Amino acid sequence: MPSMNLLNRLGFGSTRSPENMDSSIAQGQDDIPAPGQQFAQFGAGCFGICSQGLLHNPSYEDVSSGTTNHAEIVRVQYDPKACGYESLFDVFWARHDTTILNRQGNDVGTHYRSGIYFYTPEQEKAAQESLEQHQKQLNRKIVTEIVPAKKFYRAEEYHQQYLAKGGRFGFKQSTSKGCNDPIRCFNC
Repeated sequence: MPSMNLLNRLGFGSTRSPENMDSSIAQGQDDIPAPGQQFAQFGAGCFGICSQGLLHNPSYEDVSSGTTNHAEIVRVQYDPKACGYESLFDVFWARHDTTILNRQGNDVGTHYRSGIYFYTPEQEKAAQESLEQHQKQLNRKIVTEIVPAKKFYRAEEYHQQYLAKGGRFGFKQSTSKGCNDPIRCFNC
């Protein structure tokens, strides 16, 4: 059953107006990269941060409910002179299963979908070309969506540096805590 928080944010049982739900949430003033930098957004699993949804300022609970259409994503700010957009795809394609709809490992739900969210027509073209190239290497259909980037919402404070804080089970996950293992997600 949806929480009252979510129902209120969707406009049920509250005086909040319907503009809180919007299928075309655009980039905001805080979504401007540093000079000489560009943004890229990728959905590939459990990140705690989100984009692409219908609700302004969603909580992690809202996103996890599956009713807001958000995707858990990572937004990368990069210097295109030092790292081309196309090179980001190598990591994207290698780090998750692009052929399973709405699932990454044990995490299931629409917010775990695979996606490339572009900011420019050039990024869209590069994403399509990369998907076509990657598809040639697989014997199953890629289900990764490629759509325009929407407003990016930072993770709530308890999700900031989540694994370094110990993750869900409190295991050491950072060198500052004595861990030499690669960072990994315990939800996956």
